[in-house]
Amino acid sequence: MLKTGIGIDVHAFTDGDGLVLGGVKVPYQRSVSSHSDGDVVIHAIVDALLGAVGAGDLGTHFPSSDQRWKDADSRLFLREASNILKQAGATLNNVDCTVILQEPALAPHIPQMRKLLAADLEVDLSQVSIKATTTDHLGFTGRGEGIAAVAVATVEVGI
Repeated sequence: MLKTGIGIDVHAFTDGDGLVLGGVKVPYQRSVSSHSDGDVVIHAIVDALLGAVGAGDLGTHFPSSDQRWKDADSRLFLREASNILKQAGATLNNVDCTVILQEPALAPHIPQMRKLLAADLEVDLSQVSIKATTTDHLGFTGRGEGIAAVAVATVEVGI
């Protein structure tokens, strides 16, 4: 049976020295306000994966009230979500994520993001898609107040 999950994550910008997106440190004059490393790409993907198998969400498995996850590398969350998929008898078909921000430009970093995500999910690079878009200066992302990501994951269960 084919199942699909959707994930969304949003973080506000704060003073800092860069963003972590898809496991990659992206140079930027700001960071995000977050309990963990604030990786909106991975957070959205994790929610999509968990949603596809009805296993809750990021906050269920890695609550911000738990100090174990303070400043945590979100790749840990991704690997755990991959394990949850396997335990549910699911195989990942593909994951697709769109990052929404006005700046910085992400195109130079997307190939490395895809490689890291594919490795953590133990899938072929062709099964991972990352894209970036702006909102043409509209809304909180367009005003440079924060960053958002939307992800969809498709899994096969019971094969």
